[in-house]
Amino acid sequence: MGVQLGELVQAEVIELRALSGRRVAVDAFNTLYQFLTTIRQRGGEPLRDSKGRITSHLSGLLYRNSNLIELGILPVYVFDGTPPEQKKLTVAEREARREQAQLAWEQALQEGRLEEAKSKAMQAARLSQEVLEDSRKLLSLLGIPCVDAPAEGEAQAAYMASKGDVFAAASQDYDSLLFGSPRLVRNLTLSGRRKLPGRQAYTEVNPELVHLQKCLEELGITREQLVDIAILTGTDYNPGGVPGIGPKKALALIKKHGSAEKAIEAEGLRADFSVEELRELFLSHSVTDSYTLEWRPPDREGVLRFLCDEHDFSEERVEKALEKMEKKLSSKQRSLDSWF
Repeated sequence: MGVQLGELVQAEVIELRALSGRRVAVDAFNTLYQFLTTIRQRGGEPLRDSKGRITSHLSGLLYRNSNLIELGILPVYVFDGTPPEQKKLTVAEREARREQAQLAWEQALQEGRLEEAKSKAMQAARLSQEVLEDSRKLLSLLGIPCVDAPAEGEAQAAYMASKGDVFAAASQDYDSLLFGSPRLVRNLTLSGRRKLPGRQAYTEVNPELVHLQKCLEELGITREQLVDIAILTGTDYNPGGVPGIGPKKALALIKKHGSAEKAIEAEGLRADFSVEELRELFLSHSVTDSYTLEWRPPDREGVLRFLCDEHDFSEERVEKALEKMEKKLSSKQRSLDSWF
């Protein structure tokens, strides 16, 4: 999922408050998957309402955005459009893995292996059309803007950050850096402890900030060369990359030869993809200027009807979340524009 650049990229651990007064473009699909995988019951079942409809994502959107707004952070959610043709294989492979995980989840649940069942359930999470539509509806009721990307949401978020319309792109993946976002925020919509896969151990989850230019300077490379490193190690457009090449080796090859093409030729590496074609996807991805960034106070009655009447949320808890947002947005009777 995304490029694996964690070994090379130095992230600065920050407090969420450090982003107060900032606009942040959030990768919607990435974030919704987080909510669907982490907000689950003991046996792996997602939260559901009395009609059996999944509500894990709605819970995550309400309470996390309430916290962000309270801290003075303005999120805008960027939704994926049509993925590039080169991503079809990755999409198909992910769907196949989800189907296998679904079967394994059901088997483990039937046999009472709850820990394994929850793990497999998280891997089986899907973004259905209903989940996407309900997410958009709730964000609209909360007064939080959404942007429709023509293709990759991360590319659109990076473009908005490069224009200065937002401070940073927010995603768990490092692709935003390849698409040119000057800053990347990780773990924006996660908090507290997270269980390590397959282990009875937990790790603290803290927000992280990555500065693209600082990263490039420390590595002694250009953004184009960072893209080439990703291509050699593997991206969503060429899963697997060049066999046997990890991030550190890819960095060494790029610094030695200057580009992925030259490295492949000089080292006699096997590559069944066009470097130029893949590089172009990151450097000249399809984006749009057709968006408006406007934050409004939440539609209290609309949110209560949608979450409490339609999806069985606790009215008391929803009220508290809305109060935090309303208090911040109306503080000192300043407009959102002057506030930020």
